[in-house]
Amino acid sequence: MKTLGLLLVAALAIGGSFAVDKNNFKTCDQSGFCKRLRPFKPEKSQYTLNLDTVIVHGNVLSAEVTTVDTSTEKRITLWHYALKLSALKDGTFRVELDEADPLYPRYRSLLALNGEPKPDGLKLISNENGKLTLSNTQGHKVIITAEPLKFEFVNLAGDTVVVINDNHQLLMEPLRVRREKASDDEDANMVEVDEEGAWSENFKSHHDSKPRGNEAVSMDFSFPEADHVYGIPEHTDKFNLRTTTSGEPYRLYNLDVFEYELDSPMAIYGAVPVMYAHGPKHTAGVFWHNSAETWVDVVNYADSTVVSSLVNLVTGGQKRRVDARFFSEANVIDVFVLLGDKPADVFRQYTALTGHAPLPPKFSLAYHQCRWNYVDETDVRSVDEGFDTHDVPADVIWLDIEYTDRKKYFTWDPLKFPHPTEMVANLTAKGRKMVVIIDPHIKREAGYFLHEDCTEKGYYVKDKDGKDYEGWCWPGSSSYPDFFDPAISKYYSERYLFDNFPGTSKDVHLWNDMNEPSVFNGPEITMPKDCRHYKPPQDGHDGLASFWEHRHVHNEYGLLNIRATHDGLLLRTDGKYRPFILTRSTFAGTQRYAAVWTGDNAAEWGFLAVSVPMCLSLASAGVSFCGSDVGGFFKYPEAELMTRWYQAGAYQAFFRAHSHIETKRREPWLYDAATLALIRDALRRRYALLDFWYTLFYEHSLDGLPVTRPLFQEYPREEETYTIDNEYLLGDKLLVHPVVEPGVTSVKVYLPGAETNTLWYDVDSYLAHKANGYFTQEVTLAKIPVYQRGGSVVPRKERVRRSSALMADDPYTLVVALDHNNTAHGTVYIDDGETYEYQQNKYIYARIDYEPSGITYSFINEHAHYPSRSWVERIVIAGIKTPPKTAKLHQGDKQLALQMTLHKGNDVLVIRKPGANMATPWRIAFSY
Repeated sequence: MKTLGLLLVAALAIGGSFAVDKNNFKTCDQSGFCKRLRPFKPEKSQYTLNLDTVIVHGNVLSAEVTTVDTSTEKRITLWHYALKLSALKDGTFRVELDEADPLYPRYRSLLALNGEPKPDGLKLISNENGKLTLSNTQGHKVIITAEPLKFEFVNLAGDTVVVINDNHQLLMEPLRVRREKASDDEDANMVEVDEEGAWSENFKSHHDSKPRGNEAVSMDFSFPEADHVYGIPEHTDKFNLRTTTSGEPYRLYNLDVFEYELDSPMAIYGAVPVMYAHGPKHTAGVFWHNSAETWVDVVNYADSTVVSSLVNLVTGGQKRRVDARFFSEANVIDVFVLLGDKPADVFRQYTALTGHAPLPPKFSLAYHQCRWNYVDETDVRSVDEGFDTHDVPADVIWLDIEYTDRKKYFTWDPLKFPHPTEMVANLTAKGRKMVVIIDPHIKREAGYFLHEDCTEKGYYVKDKDGKDYEGWCWPGSSSYPDFFDPAISKYYSERYLFDNFPGTSKDVHLWNDMNEPSVFNGPEITMPKDCRHYKPPQDGHDGLASFWEHRHVHNEYGLLNIRATHDGLLLRTDGKYRPFILTRSTFAGTQRYAAVWTGDNAAEWGFLAVSVPMCLSLASAGVSFCGSDVGGFFKYPEAELMTRWYQAGAYQAFFRAHSHIETKRREPWLYDAATLALIRDALRRRYALLDFWYTLFYEHSLDGLPVTRPLFQEYPREEETYTIDNEYLLGDKLLVHPVVEPGVTSVKVYLPGAETNTLWYDVDSYLAHKANGYFTQEVTLAKIPVYQRGGSVVPRKERVRRSSALMADDPYTLVVALDHNNTAHGTVYIDDGETYEYQQNKYIYARIDYEPSGITYSFINEHAHYPSRSWVERIVIAGIKTPPKTAKLHQGDKQLALQMTLHKGNDVLVIRKPGANMATPWRIAFSY
């Protein structure tokens, strides 16, 4: 949506030059724990495993870890820690480290995991020479060195793929009692003089009281035989992460960054702390399960920026290795190690922990039209009719904050939107929907029911003194619900009931923006870290132990916000209809509740280009439902940029145009006729593929694999693909290379799969290209390079109507792209598009198999059925060298001879109007 304040926005010329004000956001040197921990590089780790305390039971090893002062001849134990190593299903291990007897409980992230991870067996194989060797039931091994403490994780091939604490940077700052001066009889380890930054910090005019003192944690990871690491979104960098030793680390801290810059490790709206390492031999990953502010350093020893002496010292001269180090301001150490060993394996292992995205309502995969703001009901009707008048399909009209009664959420402006029920009904009559925005900040206005309730019931986040925290956001003076209290989340969810939010219906969905949370007058435009959140009451927990500080939970706040919204949208229809939610704040597990967009971009070519690696990174971190504001939120896109953005957006999962309140209006028909025609074509391409997208998301809900995929996911041994992030795969069937530069007449496209003789068919001409790395593809302003993989079948619907709901019963075109063996396979998924009845086996999930003898359409789940009225209108077979002489449809008792047309110029055979119904299996038999 928007950032900072209206005064700041008004002070800027929308057509002028934008740049983030970095003074509003911390560097590592300005973040106390980052400045303190980043130089921490001891020659030897002080952490030691006490072998006498090791217990292996079920899937868990537990033991005591101590830190030892080795600076004197007499070894002095400083601190005691509790270690747990758990073996989990599917080649995953969990390492947890906490103080054995902490002064206060340390926070464990509440909602990132999708329930308790499934256990595997764990067996102690050996305990000798100061090393433990353990194995899970699959045969993955963990070798633990006792002194100094080190973990080596070994995959099924016997390769060490992840090493923890190889660089001795494991650290957990113990919680201490604050004293100005230690008395003679006090344990010096239990007190701490008020050193600079230990008990308070300042940033600009903001003071952080730090009542618990320093409590940071750190852990280093080494990835032998890795060429690159990926993940840890959200950043505007390349998909493959760069070495950070000569600059800032990557930062994970959800922030409302006004006009974020490109090619930067700066924190922006999302923080998903999962990293993947990949090389020709294997893939592995780590999930740093921590919701506090986090920084990540990366050292890729193959980078020219890494000095050779460091390479030799750490790796023995082997350049194929990447090291990473995560350090967070607080909480326990809780890390999951994902042993792969292919890219798809680690992606699946991560989503097995944090959850698969549920099947979205079908309309949400279509086109969304948004602006800050459509000003009134007349404006909404005009935009809605504009799509029909100009033959442009659209499914959703969005309303930004100005629809409310003076920025009070769950209300409507009585002058501009006096008849919301009728306004929504006008849209739904055409099969369209509406999305309205509700941000977490609540206007502090006497008489406003939401504010009155939250004040009376104590539902707001508290400041450091225990009073309702008051910040500044769009309504002016605002407070924020404490979603960590289940009673508050329940109350908030109930605001979405139709009786509590008049004017809404099942066809009104939600946008949760500004939920990092954004606080215009707060430190770094967010909530102070010493604010207080709900903690379940426990005996003996009082004082500092009776609440969580915002520093502990910050990156998780938006996740609890969207969960409350998600619960509310389910509650209002008694769980019958699938909700759609868009969020800006992102953390591990976000995919279970909402789609994500890349925030407040600008109408510049660089922002169009970066949308590809940003969404690739989010997709690898579980969030496949990703897109960028088409056309850019700030500034005005000229015709070429707008055209290219629509063409790119048509092949990104979330497809929405959005713009700033002070920019020139830019609905498609406001451009010249030629540009409108190109935009219309891009939108029609999206709608033709909606059933393909819907099938991909259904399969994503089953296996958790990304919908938008990096090339190396499907071609993991092909080293050229490791750094390609300007093109991507949709499933394993389409390859997309958006045009992201102005004035080009050709682009260099990489076609993977040479070793397997893969063919790639241009979706416009059906011309086949043999995979052989890079080739030059000529483009016009009407052309975006998209290719269908040989060996695949893609379902399409060519009768594009004004909304997707009106296409539900329309016929299919099946595009069959043959591989070098003259075979092809695909799937299609069909249901009602909006309810949960598919969970009661009311759906069709079918295979489409082509072989020279014919085409077979069969149900994958024979117990599932759906009364689809769709039928097959056309079958296009590309790459056919020897066409059959006859084709006959067999469906039930029906047999029908079919008409075929061969296009010799591009080896395409078209079967016209086979008339096969998609509700029952069928087969087309060929004769030669």
